[in-house]
Amino acid sequence: MTDTTHTGSLDAALGRVDKPLFAITGGFILLFCALALFDIDALGAMVDWGFNFAATYFGLYWQALLLATFVIGLGLCVLPGARVRLGQLDRPEFTLFQWGSMIMCTLLAGGGVFWAAGEPIAHYLSTPPLFGDLAGDPAARAHTALAQSFLHWGFLAWAILGALTTVMFMHYHYDRGLPLAPRTLLYPVFGDRALTGPIGLIADATCIIAVVAGTVGPIGFLGLQMSYGLNALFGIPDSFVTQTAVILALASLYTVSAISGLSKGIQLLSKLNVILAFVLLAFMLVAGPTFYIFDGFSGGLKVYLSNFVDMSMYRGDAGIFGVPGWLGWWTVFFWGWFLGYGPLMAIFIARVSRGRSVRSIILMLSIIAPLVTNFWFSIIGGTGIALEQMTPGIISGPFEGFNLPAGLLAITQAMPLGFILSLLFLVLTMIFVATTSDSMSYVIATSMSDDNPSPALRAFWGIAMGVMALILISTGAGGIGKLQSFIVVTAVPVSLVLLPSLWDAPRIVLALGRKA
Repeated sequence: MTDTTHTGSLDAALGRVDKPLFAITGGFILLFCALALFDIDALGAMVDWGFNFAATYFGLYWQALLLATFVIGLGLCVLPGARVRLGQLDRPEFTLFQWGSMIMCTLLAGGGVFWAAGEPIAHYLSTPPLFGDLAGDPAARAHTALAQSFLHWGFLAWAILGALTTVMFMHYHYDRGLPLAPRTLLYPVFGDRALTGPIGLIADATCIIAVVAGTVGPIGFLGLQMSYGLNALFGIPDSFVTQTAVILALASLYTVSAISGLSKGIQLLSKLNVILAFVLLAFMLVAGPTFYIFDGFSGGLKVYLSNFVDMSMYRGDAGIFGVPGWLGWWTVFFWGWFLGYGPLMAIFIARVSRGRSVRSIILMLSIIAPLVTNFWFSIIGGTGIALEQMTPGIISGPFEGFNLPAGLLAITQAMPLGFILSLLFLVLTMIFVATTSDSMSYVIATSMSDDNPSPALRAFWGIAMGVMALILISTGAGGIGKLQSFIVVTAVPVSLVLLPSLWDAPRIVLALGRKA
């Protein structure tokens, strides 16, 4: 006789859960952590092999996929169907500020502070190969450095998070009742088999694992970076104990936020994040090298737009298939990271965009959010380049060895009120990562349950990602680094899940136009 009491109570707590999907994704977490604890070197070798395979054989496809997604999305904006409001609501569920805040905090959380400080100075010190040797022209070096950062955090990166897939999810879920899960993106190809068969299960599991990897990585890195920052500012030991305290505080923050839902915790945390970010950036803009920041933004944007296709499709010596070198550790790495986030981020955007038109969703993702992000990079990273030009070594010295937190602190501490500014940027970074973590906890739960997942299921994924980060940083920075590289491996199947959006989103918008 089977004891169903415990199972029944668990089901009641978690709500309706896709148990095979829960088992596969939960099993991945256990296996990855076990391998990291048992033999980090073997795990690292497997991840490195997978990373090289993905970058070599799928890099060109990813570059074409992101470029096509952006271009097709802009094309949809001129169709009659683009004015149709999605989500079965006549007016938006959230105000423009609330909606924009929740969307802006998605991609920026992965690199809105440390990468904004580190990537421009990295490209300034070592000019991207497309542009050749610019050693004798500091202004051109600065503009190309910002332009390369704009590519990695600009139009293409944002578009892949939902310019086309959000349209699909909102149509299929709200208009036709299909699940708000990655498998729905395969419905145009496989029909009902994508919804009920192993194809859908594999698609959901892969996309969830990619997001777990992509979210746990920043959580773990935040622990390492905050520990470094607290040591530099207050002399607190840069130790596993400090890292643990930071991650536990972060996990508590985003788990409570995820449990409270979209209209409370997630929305409020996003608003707080945007307000604090605006205040800090406004201060840097006024107190910092204002003219240089605007010159860097306009000059970088000019280089970016005039070389847009060349930068987007740059292959260097890699050819169609080949070891990509610089490309693999920059553009292809970022594309793999953002592709991994793509389906679940689109689910989140679909969930918060009810009542918005097709055109407004695409323009927010493909144009407005990228330009805001690029200006953000100009303020933080452009300030770092300006300081380096005025005093060589002031930023590049601490940044040596690609030390992202040291690069950020070198910039903020060189500013007026440097100590306070540095502390507030660390707080901002923590809130940024929390906003992505609570959003991803919510959509992971949504993907394996329904569009109103139980608080217990949301809490499970929030806690699980925090515990996974703790286990991995206990093995040293290498464990988190390997997980970050692993998202590029998972991006291989995820990028195939995204492929139908290239033709099905246009079909949906054309059909909406005929009905309007």
